[in-house]
Amino acid sequence: MNSYEDKITRELAEWQSTMQRTPSFSNESIKNFQSKIQNLIPEKVHQVITKAVKELTRAVLFGAAFTTSKKITGPINLMDAEDHVKERINFYTSSATAEGAITGFGGFLSGLADFPLWLSIKIKMLFEIAHSYGFDTNDYKERIYILYVFQLAFSSQQRRIELYHFISNWEQNQNNLPEDINNFDWRTFQQEYRDHLDIAKLLQLIPGIGAVVGAYINHKLTNRLGKTAMNAYRMRLVQNTPKIED
Repeated sequence: MNSYEDKITRELAEWQSTMQRTPSFSNESIKNFQSKIQNLIPEKVHQVITKAVKELTRAVLFGAAFTTSKKITGPINLMDAEDHVKERINFYTSSATAEGAITGFGGFLSGLADFPLWLSIKIKMLFEIAHSYGFDTNDYKERIYILYVFQLAFSSQQRRIELYHFISNWEQNQNNLPEDINNFDWRTFQQEYRDHLDIAKLLQLIPGIGAVVGAYINHKLTNRLGKTAMNAYRMRLVQNTPKIED
C-alpha cells in the first residue's frame, strides 16, 4: 500500500467510526427541537421543499439531465481521481455559496427559489464524484446509491447508522433493490432532509440576514455532502481493490 492509500485508509476509518456513533442525548434534543420548529415554518415553505425533493428524486432516477460523460474504463489512479474530486467539490461549494447569498439577499420569495437550485447543484456534484471514481451513473442502481449518499449526509444520527450499514454492504444489498424504481422511498428521504435544514433555511428567509445565512449554510452543507460522497465511494473502492491502480 502506498502512502496515499494509507492516508485515505486512515481517513476512511475515522469517517466510518463517525457514521456508526451511537446517538447522544443532544442528538435526540435537537431532533425534538426540529420537530417544534416545523410548526413555525409557513406551509408554503414545506410544500416547496417537498415538491423540489420529489421532482429532483424523479429526475435522478429517470432523467438524463445529470448524466455525465461516458464511463471511465480501466484502472483508476486514486490520487489523480481524488485531486479531481476535490476540485469539483470546491467548484460546487463555491457555486452553492454564491447562489445562497444571492437568493438569501432577496428575502422570502427568492429564498424559496433557493431550494430547487441548491438541490440541483448538490446532485450534479454527486454525479461528477461518482463518475470520477469510475462508477457508471447510467446504471439506475448507481443513481439510487447517489440518493443514499445524499441521505447519509443529511439525516439524523439514528437514521445515518441505518443508511451507513446499508451502503457498507452495497454489493450485496443492491441485488435486493426492487425492479420497479418507482418504489424508492422518497418520502423518508424528503422528511429527513427537510428536518435537517429547517432552522437554517428559516433564517435564510429573513430579510437582512438571509444572504449571510444562505451563503454560510450552503457552503457548509455542500462541502459536507462532498466529503461524505468521497468516503462513501472510497469505501466501495476499498471493498473492490482491483479497481485501484497501484
